[in-house]
Amino acid sequence: MPHPLIISLVGMPGCGKTTVGRHLSRQLGLKFVDSDAEIEHRIDMPIRDWFAARGEAAFRDVEQDVIDDLTQRQGIVLATGGGAVLRPSNRDALHSRSHVFYLRATPEELFRRLKHDTQRPLLQVADPQARLRELFRERDPLYRRVAHFVVESARPSVSALLGMVLMQLELAGLVDPGAVPSSIDSPGTR
Repeated sequence: MPHPLIISLVGMPGCGKTTVGRHLSRQLGLKFVDSDAEIEHRIDMPIRDWFAARGEAAFRDVEQDVIDDLTQRQGIVLATGGGAVLRPSNRDALHSRSHVFYLRATPEELFRRLKHDTQRPLLQVADPQARLRELFRERDPLYRRVAHFVVESARPSVSALLGMVLMQLELAGLVDPGAVPSSIDSPGTR
């Protein structure tokens, strides 16, 4: 029988949702699911191509269906796309069906991480740093609204960030303290 726990990670593009999600799922023995990967599987093409051909609204329709489906599963760690919180139905599904962590990073930190990324459609603009600031202003209040926990992800290593998430889960009584090691293995040691 699958574990009933569902943990969702939300935040801006490049804040570490996928990386932290993979490590967290291994640590807790849960299945890792990336909503963007699920969307690409469903539409049978890269999101960037779908975005270019059909536009953002059509993408958000598919994303809404995928978020609804995924949040009804059990025993998963779900990494969402950066814009998943834009629709109220997604925020409701995430908040009511899972334990949501907002991995928060500043637009400047995100730009440092993403300045050479060519895969994110919303950042393929003349001034990606200004675009990140605009997205952050728009989305930060939505991430905060949907989140049960906010974890600053700007500077910590993956293992430190993972440790902060696990500590919050333990303090909230959502995981057995025995499942949370006293020292987290660094990502490269598993």
